[in-house]
Amino acid sequence: MPVVLRGPRSDYGPLPGADVVASSRLNGGRAQMTHTIEIGLINNMPDAALQATERQFIELLDAAAGEFTVRMHFLSLPQVPRGDTVASHLQATYADMGELAAGRLDALIVTGTEPRAASLDQEPYWDSLTEIIDWAEHNTISTIWSCLAAHAAVLHLDGVRRHTLREKRFGVFACTPISDDPLLSGMPTPLSIPHARCNELKESELVSHGYRVLTRSSEAGVDMFVKQWRSLFVFFQGHPEYDVDSLLREYRRDIGRFLRGESESCPPIPKNYFDARSESALLAFEAGGRADRSPEMLASFPDDLVIRSELVRNWRASAIPVIRNWLFYLASRKS
Repeated sequence: MPVVLRGPRSDYGPLPGADVVASSRLNGGRAQMTHTIEIGLINNMPDAALQATERQFIELLDAAAGEFTVRMHFLSLPQVPRGDTVASHLQATYADMGELAAGRLDALIVTGTEPRAASLDQEPYWDSLTEIIDWAEHNTISTIWSCLAAHAAVLHLDGVRRHTLREKRFGVFACTPISDDPLLSGMPTPLSIPHARCNELKESELVSHGYRVLTRSSEAGVDMFVKQWRSLFVFFQGHPEYDVDSLLREYRRDIGRFLRGESESCPPIPKNYFDARSESALLAFEAGGRADRSPEMLASFPDDLVIRSELVRNWRASAIPVIRNWLFYLASRKS
């Protein structure tokens, strides 16, 4: 039985089973639109982030749904390594990837995952992911490709390879709209968007292959871009769906790996994210970790960090209009 989300501030229960319906009514008491938008979320995030990613996209779509009814279907690439607990969750609540071709979805949202191989086309899930890219091109109205999935899609479609960064692109960055594309209607200027990646796509290479960049950052580079195939493909290098504390949790994970010797490089502190006092506390912690690199150091990780609230408000205000405009696009093409 589906879980029903009503309006932008829903009080919903457990995470979804096979599908989720998100709905709200038109302003002014007008009748609810009758058509339903069918969206598949192909969630490839690692075990620790899988259920948080489910919730983040549920909440974002719910906040953006407006007059639309959105039904979400949950899938995941079977080649992504899973522990027993998450494997049981997928078995109980996710559809089998083989069912993708059997049903008619209007759209997909495809997440990335943590890279393991030196090159994307060497990842164990590469063949399955390219099959999804090809299927989406011919069978969806539009598909959103997030982070690593965006990098994989442009590599498969046009041979555009990503470039390794000298330092992780990590923080909340001001992004400027450079297009009058309808997907950007109603968005604040500038946008604040979280980014967390060790690779990038170069704007010149994307443009030379027919991609249109919609938003960019002077610090973070290309943020959002599109290309019209039979389906409209929308690409995010950032993470507009992130929770307030997602970057904090990711930084703590990364610094823990460094202290345990699992990573050779000390991760950067997220930029434009913490207040000045918190940044100072983290710099002191980082200096201590470099001087005395041991797992025990993680016990002294600062626990009173303050995230800049104005950034959080802005990135949510940036994310919701994009998804709302995307839903309008889907509905207009479906009608």
